[in-house]
Order: sequence, then C-alpha cells, then structure tokens
Amino acid sequence: MFALIMALSFCGYCQAQFISVDDELHFGAGVLISGATYGVVYTATKDKKKAFWYSLGASVLAGVAKEAVDSQEKNDKFDTGEAIATGIGGLVVSTTLNLFVGKRKAKKRKEMVLVN
Repeated sequence: MFALIMALSFCGYCQAQFISVDDELHFGAGVLISGATYGVVYTATKDKKKAFWYSLGASVLAGVAKEAVDSQEKNDKFDTGEAIATGIGGLVVSTTLNLFVGKRKAKKRKEMVLVN
C-alpha cells in the first residue's frame, strides 16, 4: 500500500505524453485517405494485399508530402510526429479493412463448394 501511495505521489512530477489537436487531425486525414484508397483499389483489383499496401502507402505519402510542403514555409519545420500520425491513421484503417473486407464472399464460395 505504501508503495502505491509513493508511486502516485510522484506521478505529478512526470510529464505525460501529449497528443495535440493537429496530430489528431493528421490521424483523421490518414484514416480518410487510406479508407478511400483501399476502397478504390480493392474494387478495381479484388486483391486484398494490393489494396492494403496501396492504401497504407497513400496515407504515408500524404503525411510526408504535407510536412514537406509545410517545411517550406517561413518559421516552420518538418514535423515527423505529424507525418507518423498520418501514417498510423492509415495503418489502422488498412489493417481493419484488410481483416473484414471480403469475408462474406469467401464464406459464400466455401458454402457453394460444400453444397456442390
């Protein structure tokens, strides 16, 4: 019990991780870009691997490109945290869609094979 009280008393001295509103916007942009790219690529190719990598690549590319453009402005620098936030948003959506897209069709095909 004493150790818990001591640990909690020192928590106020630690600096917590802070996620800025701008990082949240970058995450959201990565989600939107990746989701749209996944939908377009999967609809055109019906290939989950290609859709995953293209959508992840599109979100990472968008994050890096936006930061590169921002770094050209006066008194601004390339913020890797924001580029990473965009990529993580893309990774979350790409992974989620990759897990769940195409499951029904695979089940229907398996059922049809078992019936025939």
